[in-house]
Amino acid sequence: MTRWPGAVLILALTASSAVAQLRGHGGQVRALAVSADGQRALSGSFDSTAIIWSLANDSAERVLRFHDGAVNAVAFLGADRIATAGEDRRIAIWSIGADQPSKVLEGHEGPIAALAVSPDGAWLASASWDHTARLWPLRSGDARVLTGHLDNVNGVAFLPDGRVVSAGYDATLRIWPAGDGSPLVITLPSPLNSLAVAPDGEIATAGADGKMYFVGATGERRADVVAQSSPVVALAISPDGKLVAAAGIRGSVAVLDRGAHTLARTLVGPGLPVWSLAFLPDNKTLLTGGADRVIRRWDALTGEPIGSVALSEDRDPLGAYAGDHGAEVFRACVACHTLKTDAGPRAGPTLAGLFGRRIASLPGYNFSPALKQLDIVWTPETVARLFEVGPAAYTPGTKMPEQRISSANDRKALVEFLEKATKQ
Repeated sequence: MTRWPGAVLILALTASSAVAQLRGHGGQVRALAVSADGQRALSGSFDSTAIIWSLANDSAERVLRFHDGAVNAVAFLGADRIATAGEDRRIAIWSIGADQPSKVLEGHEGPIAALAVSPDGAWLASASWDHTARLWPLRSGDARVLTGHLDNVNGVAFLPDGRVVSAGYDATLRIWPAGDGSPLVITLPSPLNSLAVAPDGEIATAGADGKMYFVGATGERRADVVAQSSPVVALAISPDGKLVAAAGIRGSVAVLDRGAHTLARTLVGPGLPVWSLAFLPDNKTLLTGGADRVIRRWDALTGEPIGSVALSEDRDPLGAYAGDHGAEVFRACVACHTLKTDAGPRAGPTLAGLFGRRIASLPGYNFSPALKQLDIVWTPETVARLFEVGPAAYTPGTKMPEQRISSANDRKALVEFLEKATKQ
């Protein structure tokens, strides 16, 4: 991840794309939320902006520029306020219509990955890569810090009774008491990337193994369902609790029948990672945001797109490598990194000429200062190690999204692909 200079272009929608696609972000769409009345959407992006959209007019109402880095999480705080948070470790509270936040909440020591609002609207919860979740009073008072996770906290949500649930890359789900005391810890088979809570209190969580785990509000494990063949990176539950959407890093969205705990259908998009999801109040329209910078609408009951699902660019950047397993592994990276020097800007540096290059030495790219202090030269071995242990551990101080490749065969395929594709 990095800062995106310059203005964000808001593109007018033609009549043919109305109620279909929202375009305007200069980076992949990392976060989505929909207002309770369904009239507005809020998006956050790797381009460091948030956008308030009018869903009635299919247009951007306001572009919010405040954060120093990717906006990873957004939330509506009632009818007239919103919250945004992300890579810069800050939470900004905005009045809708304002150009600057009315309040900034600080305290996290790592990027913020998720936000949630309590049922009574009095509390805001945040999840962070500093291994904590926090509870922020929206009226007055001090934040409550929830400690215990041993890795990044990627998801946070409220149960109907006001208790908080957090999900971490340490493969634990934690249900925190309303007051002081230790959480109920549920250990699951996979590192967890995302979390959502249904109106009846059932918890849905998913992560690296592509499975959905359904857990009761008292901690009992109810069902495991294979949702994706790749890591699940975002979840959303319809307001009536009947549907669960699970986005995969390879571009599809699984829609599950929550009552039956079964896979109902799969939404197939352009093949790039889907990072964010949100249902509209009608319980069937689903918004998706992803690596191609476009927000799309889907009918989750039929699985059909509302409008085109074609790539926003004219071609698939990996089309020439069809059938190459390493290219499919790399697809999760393609929105941030190009393979050629003339392929245009992305959130991360080009990988052209990668092997043999010292870390953070590519001219013309604004690397994190911490990376410039590392003694790493990119080789097949160091690239494989990066994805074995994860960017946060191998390259401390990086702004790269945390992702690991657990399969040695997948890491080998990725390295072999990069050796071919990045030669200058």
